[in-house]
Amino acid sequence: MSLPSPELPAPLAAAIAARLEGRSQTALRESARELSQRYRSHSPTIETIRDETDALAYAATRMPATFAAIVTALGRLEEERLDFAPQRMLDVGCGLGAGSYAAATLWPSIAEITLLDRSALFLRLATGLMKDSGVPAAIKAIECDFADPRAIADTQFDFIVVGYALTEIAESDLPSVIDRLWAQTSGALVIVEPGTPRDHTRLMAVRSRLIALGASILAPCPHQAPCPLPANDWCHFSVRLPRRRAHRLVKDVDAPFEDEKFAYLAVGRSYGTPPSARVIAPPRANKAGISLKLCADKAFRETFIPKRDKARYEKIRRKNWGDPLRAPAEEI
Repeated sequence: MSLPSPELPAPLAAAIAARLEGRSQTALRESARELSQRYRSHSPTIETIRDETDALAYAATRMPATFAAIVTALGRLEEERLDFAPQRMLDVGCGLGAGSYAAATLWPSIAEITLLDRSALFLRLATGLMKDSGVPAAIKAIECDFADPRAIADTQFDFIVVGYALTEIAESDLPSVIDRLWAQTSGALVIVEPGTPRDHTRLMAVRSRLIALGASILAPCPHQAPCPLPANDWCHFSVRLPRRRAHRLVKDVDAPFEDEKFAYLAVGRSYGTPPSARVIAPPRANKAGISLKLCADKAFRETFIPKRDKARYEKIRRKNWGDPLRAPAEEI
């Protein structure tokens, strides 16, 4: 099956464009530059979104990338759980609701969406964009720090998505936050983070915690064993997304696309059908064949499939970074 499109849904893109109409391009570009600088320095988002101009600059320049990463991660969950059809979801540290849009794109079964964020500006704009773009689910917005133990305690959700939010909390808070989120998950939990060594290390600590709590790893790992990657490497992926006109104007760039690198983890209350391996780096092809870097069978390994081995080569040559391999049909 193919992954969902990384492009913002057209109704959402139109709703953002309508909000940008008539705004000062200079002010939006300045906000976008500051947002980018603060994002790279790991400043909390709530400190960067000071007014509606900042929120709209974020909508134009960062929301497309976060949507692309999250919808790609959710597409990987869908590959492993074709029967998954959530009805009630929680979007943790929702920002402008990229996780909710991504989930609604994949699962029209979702009837209730709870948005949780500590930014009133984000929540107000997120709910407005959802209304303007015709999201059919019932929307509830809660202004709260999700690291607070009192945040929506004891509420159960079929699906919880945490998009680019754990990266902003103290590492010491991760265990208690993960314990609470898992306790509230009745179906699946997906966490998407920036694709950096720092965030990979934190995500592996979260992974270990979830396994200890009884979670089943659905993606990207094809096993429950400790991460086999060497200490100088990290597991991350990339998605290429198109830049719409508003995106290019506010970001003041000409390139029609950008690449968003991300790390993710999808876990559930029950197993899917685990792949035999996953491609964890861009395949390297040459005249002789193709080399793949794999996480496979509780181990990390690299393999080369020569073109002369036509049967194996034809099964593998269209595989991309992040794709699962299924045995025996794709045995390598």
